[in-house]
Amino acid sequence: MEVPESERRIDRAMIDPRLIDPAVELVRRAHLPDGDVDEIVELMAALHAWHAAAERMSAASRRYMNLNQNDMRAVRFMIAAENAGEVATARALADHLGISSAATTKMLDRLERGGHIIRRPHPADRRAIALQVTPSTRRAAREGVGRLHARRFDVAARMSSDERRTVIRFLEELAATEDGGEAGGLSRRRPAAPG
Repeated sequence: MEVPESERRIDRAMIDPRLIDPAVELVRRAHLPDGDVDEIVELMAALHAWHAAAERMSAASRRYMNLNQNDMRAVRFMIAAENAGEVATARALADHLGISSAATTKMLDRLERGGHIIRRPHPADRRAIALQVTPSTRRAAREGVGRLHARRFDVAARMSSDERRTVIRFLEELAATEDGGEAGGLSRRRPAAPG
């Protein structure tokens, strides 16, 4: 999708520190030449474009499957649990989504009425119910989200190992900024790739 030039300029103005922080009160950049700032702005613009594209693709998948965002996350969780050989339960789903038991029950009722899930007795715990995605919903998820993931995987596969490690480090450090973390905030959770 081609973005008009005026929209690109406005998008850039929202992320270029020379425009949003001309007095250098927030973004430390005095040590960077303009060319480096240009590259960083270009990187942030690409990240913004990826985020917008991911949102559009996610919304299209949800519309295709007639699910809201949390419903789609629940379906993906149940499919992943089954693929990993685990039994998905309401408690595990509530923990994953960060919602209450009551909200989980309401969502599961809706998903069951919509023909997306089946509740079965848990194979090892008589107090729990096992959750399973119906074959038709699994197929729909595979056609939508599965094909999308395959295209994303192909993009990463075309990169060199060094490029992937650089992107991983960048994204982990970017995610760590959420909690005010500095560089390497998430790398403590997962060992760095050899190299």
